[in-house]
Amino acid sequence: MKPLRTIKNRVEKFFYNTYQRRLESEANTWTIPRHIGVILDGNRRYAKASGLDDVIKGHYEGADKLEEVLHWCDELGVEIFSIWIFSIDNFKRAAHEVEGILGLIERKMRELTTIEGLHTNQIKVRAMGQIDLLPPSLQEAIRAAEEATQHYEKFILNVAVAYGGREEIIEAFRGHLKAESETGKSVRQIADELTVDKIHPYLYTSNLPDPELIIRTSGEVRLSGFLLWQSVYSEFYFCDTYWPSFRKIDFLRALRAYSERKRRFGQ
Repeated sequence: MKPLRTIKNRVEKFFYNTYQRRLESEANTWTIPRHIGVILDGNRRYAKASGLDDVIKGHYEGADKLEEVLHWCDELGVEIFSIWIFSIDNFKRAAHEVEGILGLIERKMRELTTIEGLHTNQIKVRAMGQIDLLPPSLQEAIRAAEEATQHYEKFILNVAVAYGGREEIIEAFRGHLKAESETGKSVRQIADELTVDKIHPYLYTSNLPDPELIIRTSGEVRLSGFLLWQSVYSEFYFCDTYWPSFRKIDFLRALRAYSERKRRFGQ
């Protein structure tokens, strides 16, 4: 049976490569979103489906996949990439998994400051979330990555960690209320003058355009709170593939689907 399996794999690889090349040749005719958000979902299920003895290994493979996807973004002209890698709810998982994920994030953050490609491609790293909930060593690693890349503008990587969409909105309103109250305004006056534009500066993505496209892997068809405020006019693409198995062909399909849609912005 092994020879048959080998032939099958070769045939699949041939057709996959042929299809990918076709999509790549068409991509220069597509409208490419400037800002893409991705919910990196399915690391644990990938680990179990692959027979790995520890779910943390799925997260490690997911981290390696992110580096690959960033190269695709550079090739296709994406300028801003917002990823959700750890939610506030994820703190409720088994202590072993939480510790493993946060340790992995810290390691990757520290690697960012020394990876040549990060500086060559002028990638700015920005953290989004309640960073004060994270272990002190991870907080320090995040600050170091942000400081080392703060002057770059060619590509922006937003990393949502200890993030929740409702919590972000609450923090934004809290920041606005505090700033307005310091001017001596009454609560009624602050409420009467409240507009969408006054909240925007206090969001994690302040000074950035909203994402045009949001992708979620693993087959789940929901946002789970990711960029609730910013995604009001975003296009969504849900992919059945687990994040570590996410292929360039999956990415190209998402971009093609986005390009084929007519965005109306509520009109």
